[in-house]
Amino acid sequence: MDFERIREKLTILADAAKYDVSCSSSGSNRKNTNKGLGDSSGMGICHSYAEDGRCISLLKILLTNHCIYDCAYCVSRKSNDIKRAAFKIQEVVDLTINFYRRNYIEGLFLSSGIFHNPDYTMERLIAVAKKLRLEENFNGYIHLKSIPGASDELMRKAGLYADRLSVNIEVPTISGLKLLAPEKDHKDFIKPMEKVKNEIIQYNSEKKLLKTVPKYAPAGQSTQMIVGATGESDKDVMYSAVHYYAKYNMKRVYYSGYVPVLEDKRLPALGTAVPMLRENRLYQTDWLLRFYGFDVRELLNNNHLNLDVDIDPKLSWALRNLDQFPIDINKAEKRMLARIPGLGMKSVNKIIQARRYRKLNLENLKAIGVAFNRAKYFMICDSRDWEKRDLTAEKIKSMILQNSQSKYQKLYNSQLSLF
Repeated sequence: MDFERIREKLTILADAAKYDVSCSSSGSNRKNTNKGLGDSSGMGICHSYAEDGRCISLLKILLTNHCIYDCAYCVSRKSNDIKRAAFKIQEVVDLTINFYRRNYIEGLFLSSGIFHNPDYTMERLIAVAKKLRLEENFNGYIHLKSIPGASDELMRKAGLYADRLSVNIEVPTISGLKLLAPEKDHKDFIKPMEKVKNEIIQYNSEKKLLKTVPKYAPAGQSTQMIVGATGESDKDVMYSAVHYYAKYNMKRVYYSGYVPVLEDKRLPALGTAVPMLRENRLYQTDWLLRFYGFDVRELLNNNHLNLDVDIDPKLSWALRNLDQFPIDINKAEKRMLARIPGLGMKSVNKIIQARRYRKLNLENLKAIGVAFNRAKYFMICDSRDWEKRDLTAEKIKSMILQNSQSKYQKLYNSQLSLF
């Protein structure tokens, strides 16, 4: 084996893979029951964090950065003058096993540029996973990218060896895709999503009836959207995300701020800042939709196309709906408690549990861990020492920001100074 060449390939293809952020492993339960290598049960991979705080890593590479397409947003686009490389199937298998034995990684995230055609590329990705599972007896986490346009037969095979599958929708809107990737068809992204969804449904039905059923993508499927490459609004992004969650049973939708790496008149200019704060606000909105009972239309609509930069989306909603506050901590239902800024779901559940035994006062809420800097303007409890002034939304926002600290503070301060 030419170790110098392998190292060069690894440098090129690991760097090319860094733009894909959809590599969480939550939900996989592939246990090591046959004295093989690895165990993905209950663990998050690719620098995710497990429940006990451990950071768990993943070998994250492309099979190749050769590509037949010329997508404007992609560093591997065929017209880009970059170093090209391609791993052999066995090289990826050997790298994964050797890295695992040295405790560098606990799984594999494998994607690829599309070369020859989608099916040829997907076959090679599957071949890597199949060799790891059947020849190396590897039980660690494997995440494969679903190649747009791949056949149903190949997508079924992929799910038998991978823990998670994901096809990146890339651009949130069909019009944006036509602008930046005119060679691609939106239907080619949807086809593998639909197949994976149906196979998972079938697997879940069969395992209720049969004692042994081959696992099919036990960690489900995910997708990723690039944010800021086109002129889409936050409403466009989140309405698309809601569609994919509902239509294709996505485990996660990821939002990746566009990194300007190529000169193209259709894209933001080189040197344009990556929209990190916007990306963060989209993830917060996604969280509110999935865990806090919000409807996307409450947070984003024709009157509110974009998320506020300087405050989180739940606080923004609360300030636009002051008529629904203050909320009585000791009487309100769970749905309304979850809408109070400064209350996370853990605090909400603690409040519901604690108020079964007594009326909660200020000291009780502090012990629970309520963030009073925000919450005190939106709730009341069994205490006389409380905020009673009739404040406007603008005044409440100003007072909260004066007493807030955020890692994004410099970002939105500089943005606000432009106006």
